[in-house]
Amino acid sequence: MKYKVKSGDTKKRKVSESLAENLKRNHRIVDYSLDNLPDLIPVRMLNEFIYCPRLAYLEWIQGEFAESVDVVKGKFDHRVVDSPTESDRPVSKDDSESYSVESAYVSAPELGLVAVIDKVEIDHGNAVPVDYKHAAKPSVGYGVWKTDLVQICAHALILEENGFAVDYGVIYYVASRERIEVPIDNETREITLQAIQDLREMASSGKIPPPLDDSPKCPKCSLVGICLPDETDFLHHDDSEPVPEPAPRMILPKADESLPVYVQHQGFSIGKSKGVLKIRDRGKTVQDIPIHEINCLSVFGNIQISTQALQSLCNTGIPVCFFSHGGWFYGVTQGLGHKNVELRIVQHRGTEEQMIRLSIAQRLIADKILNCRTMLRRNATDVNQTDMRKLSSLASKALASESLDTLLGFEGSAAKIYFSNIHRMIKKKDKKNVPLFDFNGRNRRPPRDPVNALMSLAYSLLVKTWMVTLYTVGFDPFLGFYHSIRYGRPALALDMMEPFRPIVADSCVITAINTGIVKPDDFITRLSAASLKQTARAAFIQAFERRLSQTITHPVFGYKITYRQIFDVQARLLGRFLAGEIDKPPSFVTR
Repeated sequence: MKYKVKSGDTKKRKVSESLAENLKRNHRIVDYSLDNLPDLIPVRMLNEFIYCPRLAYLEWIQGEFAESVDVVKGKFDHRVVDSPTESDRPVSKDDSESYSVESAYVSAPELGLVAVIDKVEIDHGNAVPVDYKHAAKPSVGYGVWKTDLVQICAHALILEENGFAVDYGVIYYVASRERIEVPIDNETREITLQAIQDLREMASSGKIPPPLDDSPKCPKCSLVGICLPDETDFLHHDDSEPVPEPAPRMILPKADESLPVYVQHQGFSIGKSKGVLKIRDRGKTVQDIPIHEINCLSVFGNIQISTQALQSLCNTGIPVCFFSHGGWFYGVTQGLGHKNVELRIVQHRGTEEQMIRLSIAQRLIADKILNCRTMLRRNATDVNQTDMRKLSSLASKALASESLDTLLGFEGSAAKIYFSNIHRMIKKKDKKNVPLFDFNGRNRRPPRDPVNALMSLAYSLLVKTWMVTLYTVGFDPFLGFYHSIRYGRPALALDMMEPFRPIVADSCVITAINTGIVKPDDFITRLSAASLKQTARAAFIQAFERRLSQTITHPVFGYKITYRQIFDVQARLLGRFLAGEIDKPPSFVTR
């Protein structure tokens, strides 16, 4: 693992070598052995391994999964054979009749394989495994891809261990409607047995294989947005060498067509019926929302939700976020969570390594300071250039800080400069040219003026969004690197949101004020505590969600991407850093 620094800078070199050594230890994620791997390999994983070893590792060892267009089409093409035959007739070598069994679940303990075979055609003890593929027949080898060849042979080997004679298998290509017979000869058996051995050795290594190099397979892969092959390769290079060309291809996480749902009307209840959430007011349904159209449910204050609705949301992986009536984020309810234990292992290891913690915190706070500077440069009037220079200097000092306490001091100094200039970005004025909103510094718990009330709500929404993202990726949101670990505090979510406070949350606040989305009479002030009225809060939440859906050019990779997707990419790249795949924590600084 290389981590370049300028020659002659002994102190930085020692720090970098220590960081690189810690990352190297993390690179072997889990101390697996062949004994503690699953006894049976799903044959589908054997297919994935031939296609791409990294894909097999992500799916089998780390439990990652995502659907692509090809996956959805494949499911559709398998609809005829995806259910067991109605008679539930078992696969038996002793049956004298000729018959077929669909979706046959069979295993071979000695070989160490298990599979659901699309179809098994049986005739007096002879068996023919049939596999359905949605693509057209390729013009290679036997007329089948190597992945399909190994998969059909593995099915044959399983059937043989169960006492059947298997001379050939069949692959049916749906797109070209061709039935290809594949002989189960010695060469095919050797290829398949070697693939089984190689897959087990790869899994037992405890080290994720590197991404494929500029492979045409990647753009069509369902896990490309999780694997991030080009991004990982792009960030993993020697600092003394030119940045790799070309820049990463446009194969980032797909836009999520499902949307967040907010329920804030006090006294509403949420139930469920046949895959649809029922939002009711005093027993009367006011809105029906199909569960598959939701990616997150947020409830404010006195909202009741039924056990059936919670169970359905947990089963489909949709988090339920709870806020106080005023917008304070309490927590989140979700299902069993992500299966990627390896990611949580390297996260826990990283929190125990001071150099890893410091390197992540340095990058997050330096990015935050630079993004604060960008916000002022873009939107403030008559900003003091001395303040701008100080922010640049503080960002540099943050990157070179020697401890988390020192870093906290630099962050505090930058925050003082930034918040002293917030009023210069507020342009909404009355007829007498007096600003409609006054801001004299950051205050909270409770916020004492409308601007601070908006900021507190925006930060609550931002930390909620980051918690959902981290849960989705597989992190523990409560175990952070910069923010201290405290009961109930989502430390990692607070860490990751730091660079995005100014460019997402504060930007949304300034836009809402300057465009009149919120007005001075949209607030209630009691005992020096300001809060938004319910209708105005709904309008502000819509503005916040629009900001998250806004498309921008990624400053590192150069492709178009929304802030929602950026959060996912940044979280996954943090995982790549902790696992030792890239040398530096991910950065995000707008231009």
